[in-house]
Amino acid sequence: MVNEENMVSRLIKDTKIPKMIKIRQKFSYQRIERENIEDCISMGINKKQLSKKIKPGMRICITAGSRGISNIDVILGTAVKYCKERGAKPFIVPAMGSHGGATAEGQREVLSSLNITEQTMGCPILATMDTVLIGHTEDGKEVYIDKYAAEADGIIVINRVKAHTAFRGPYESGIMKMMTIGLGKQHGAEVCHSAGINRMAQYIPSFGKTILKNAPVMFAVAITENAFDETYKISVLTPDEVISEEPYLLKEAISLMSRIYFDSCDVLIVDEIGKNISGDGMDPNITGTFPTPDVKGGIQAQRRGILSLTEETHGNGNGVGTADVISKRLYNALDLSKTYPNVLTSTLLNLAKVPIIVENDEEVFKLCIRSCCGVDKNKIRVVRIKNTLNLEYIYISEAMVEEAKKNPNIEIVGEAEELKFNERGNLW
Repeated sequence: MVNEENMVSRLIKDTKIPKMIKIRQKFSYQRIERENIEDCISMGINKKQLSKKIKPGMRICITAGSRGISNIDVILGTAVKYCKERGAKPFIVPAMGSHGGATAEGQREVLSSLNITEQTMGCPILATMDTVLIGHTEDGKEVYIDKYAAEADGIIVINRVKAHTAFRGPYESGIMKMMTIGLGKQHGAEVCHSAGINRMAQYIPSFGKTILKNAPVMFAVAITENAFDETYKISVLTPDEVISEEPYLLKEAISLMSRIYFDSCDVLIVDEIGKNISGDGMDPNITGTFPTPDVKGGIQAQRRGILSLTEETHGNGNGVGTADVISKRLYNALDLSKTYPNVLTSTLLNLAKVPIIVENDEEVFKLCIRSCCGVDKNKIRVVRIKNTLNLEYIYISEAMVEEAKKNPNIEIVGEAEELKFNERGNLW
């Protein structure tokens, strides 16, 4: 008797995978070189005379998030060094809401994977999930932040400014969100998310302004990245400027975002997802896999398949639920104890739903293609990307080549080739 797993393999066995062509998508290369980052931050602090706020003996909290921000180790290290040179006693706190399994040790582990350790930073990393009530919003909601941050003499907030994956507003992912959700830890994150994702655009500035008013925030370092997720701009902001300037930085960040230069395809294959890539594992602003119906954008596809998790995500498969098909190796890498607290806090439970599981990468392609409706399977339009952080070089099927040639932002750099799967049926 044939079991169900083998039956699926048999049903899709003869499905044809089209030849794929490597293309290059053209984006702006403008960036700040790694070796110039320290001077850039120091100049920003000095220009606004913020160094006067840092006094000998002060205990200064510096925030560190869970995202894969380019050069974040240098940026945090520079802030630590700047404080120490002025006689202060800096320390770093994980500011990542419920990530890392909503445990202090899990959040330390996330930072370590980003090269943020006590040894590399040259200062203590104080991790706790304990929070302290520091005030109330104008409509009376309690606002909590990390216990160590609340007890510090000063706080330096550091984060990247970019579009959020589930809502739209003047403040999305950035300094305000780092204070509200990041420093709020699991408790603060849950308070905001429990009202519904459609209220986040209201809650983030409301909570953020309360924190700016009641916590010892000295200044913020806002990072903007280019389409290659490289450091494009570093803005040092006073507390007042966080309120007034972050919306403009968000607009600039959105204009710089990479994208897939096709409005639609039949099948989108993503090699890897992870929390170090996006809060949703893969950025829906690119893949079109938004967890709520209120936000639109990205490429439209009938079927989406995912092949693996990044090592840096430590088993957190948040976002896997937006796929239609995944490989068994991805499923085996899932750590539900890391994934479920994340989706529970966000209330977006659909992000953790497990899609159809097939034996290997080859079957992910085949099942996605086989299940497409209303298309010519001999002219199937397939896009394959490594992840949503690396979009300069991607792969398209032969049926998309003529469309690609008409786009001045696309260069054909490869020949049409059959995908090469190893003995396990995987691409690597």
